Amino acid sequence: MHQPVIQKICVCGAGTMGSGIAQVSAQSDFYTVLYDVNTKVLEQAKFSIQQSLQVLVDKQKIKPEEKEAALGRLYFTSDIQECKADFIIEAILENIEEKISLLNRLASENVPATILVTNTSSLSVSHIAAGVSNPERVAGMHFFNPAPVMKLVELVRGIQTSPSTIEAALFVARQMHKTPVVCKDEPGFIVNRVARPYYIESLRLVEQGLADFFTMDLLLESTGFKMGPFKLMDLIGNDINFAVSCSVYDQLGQPLRLKPSNIQEEKVKQGELGKKAGRGYYKY
Repeated sequence: MHQPVIQKICVCGAGTMGSGIAQVSAQSDFYTVLYDVNTKVLEQAKFSIQQSLQVLVDKQKIKPEEKEAALGRLYFTSDIQECKADFIIEAILENIEEKISLLNRLASENVPATILVTNTSSLSVSHIAAGVSNPERVAGMHFFNPAPVMKLVELVRGIQTSPSTIEAALFVARQMHKTPVVCKDEPGFIVNRVARPYYIESLRLVEQGLADFFTMDLLLESTGFKMGPFKLMDLIGNDINFAVSCSVYDQLGQPLRLKPSNIQEEKVKQGELGKKAGRGYYKY
């Protein structure tokens, strides 16, 4: 198969994940557009990308001129009409109707050959693609947080996803120096399916009064996990983590072993979302 011609990437959604993906894209020699409807979120994304790149300079992982070159390839916009690219990555909230609506708007602004990928962590890629024109050019491309650091990317093949779309996503992932894994469109894909018990069983032990958050993190980190479940949920965001747990639970027919936690549901209701909110299982 011929190598895809992808020079320009558009990332839609400038939150923690979207800005991280945009940074990686710009560092990988792609001209990159970062779009968000919220200009304050865009400003914060610009600041955080600049900071992140400066940290890499300070650690001598990249040269100052590489930082400037990456920033020179980045363009920030709140105008969806400027979201024209060879390859578009959607990274907005985990809401299937919102994703379909955005991808359809993006499809109307671009040529039919433009690849559209969703960074969903648990929603059905096939369901999303079915609501979008030219569903064969839609796939899942699930990055992990923080995107500039984490190497793994799940490439999700929907029912209608064409081989050339997966080929294009593989090309982009490899250009970004990521480790792509192609998987079927199943609830939670691979990583979130495997990771659910890590979070849910830990929450259950706390609910039962057998341990507290800190002790659980300490125990699991001492066995070799890089980050305990509660620190990790705070990093990901309790709203996102809880939404994924609910999604996997519902899609698999609500097995008792995967029942989402009341503790986490309460955290979400109280706005204690983790690091981004200044408070979750810990204070920041």
